[in-house]
Amino acid sequence: MSGELSPIDKAKFVAAKRAADFVEDGMRVGLGTGSTAAWLVRCLGERVREEGLRMRGIPTSSRTAHLAREVGIDVISLDEAKWLDLTIDGADEFNGDLNLIKGGGGALLQEKIVATASDQMIVIADIGKEVEHLGAFPLPVEMVPFGWQTTQALVEETLISMDVLGNNSTLRMNGERPFVTDEGNYLLDLHLNRIGNPRQLSLVLNQMPGVVENGLFMDICDKVVIGFGDGRVEVRDINSGTVEKDRVDFVESDNLFADLGD
Repeated sequence: MSGELSPIDKAKFVAAKRAADFVEDGMRVGLGTGSTAAWLVRCLGERVREEGLRMRGIPTSSRTAHLAREVGIDVISLDEAKWLDLTIDGADEFNGDLNLIKGGGGALLQEKIVATASDQMIVIADIGKEVEHLGAFPLPVEMVPFGWQTTQALVEETLISMDVLGNNSTLRMNGERPFVTDEGNYLLDLHLNRIGNPRQLSLVLNQMPGVVENGLFMDICDKVVIGFGDGRVEVRDINSGTVEKDRVDFVESDNLFADLGD
C-alpha cells in the first residue's frame, strides 16, 4: 500500500497520529469506530509495541475490538473500566460548537455511551468533515426492529414540524437485508440536508417509542483534531477556546500500512 494513500486518507492518518499523543501511560481509553478511528487504533498499537505504552482500550464496536486486539492493545469492557480517562473517535460532521453527527459506521449507540462515560472526548477528522450547519450527512437513528416501519412513519411525521430542510428517511441495508447493529437494532438514516436546531431534534427523536438513540452528539466533544492532506494538523479546544497548529511527519512505515484492508 506504500505510496497509494489518498489526500483524505493522509489527513485522517495525521489527525489520528496527533490524537494518539494525548494518551498517557495507564489510561483507560474509549476507541471509536470507523475509518479514521481505525488509524488511531493502529497508531496506539504502534506506541504499545515500540514505546511500551500501558493502556486499556474500551472499543465501541466488535470491529474495533478485533483490530485493537490484533495490534496488541489490552481490551476490556466498559463495565470493567467503569469510567474512562479519554475517548477518541471520528465524526461524520462537526460544526463550530464541536457538536457532531456520528453513526455512519453503524455504532452510534455504543459510541455515545462510551463517550459520555469519559472525562474527555476528542474527535479526529479530516477538514472535509467541518460544516457550518449539521445535516448534510444523513442523520442515523437507531431503532428496535419490532414495528420499525411504524417508527419510521412516526419519525417522518414528526420531522415536518422540525427546523429541517428534508423529512425523508431510508432503512440502512446490508446487501438485501437490513443492517443490524452490535446491539441487534436497525438504523434509519434521515435525509435532512440542514438541521436548524439539533438540540431540539435530538430530544424529540429520543422521546419516540421504538427509537433507541440518535447520532447527534451534543455538548460531548471537548477537542477536535483536524488533519490535512499535506500533514498539517489543527487542534481546537472548545473549553479553553484555543487553536493549536502543528505538522505531523508522514512516513509510510511497514508497521502501520502493511495491513490496510478497510
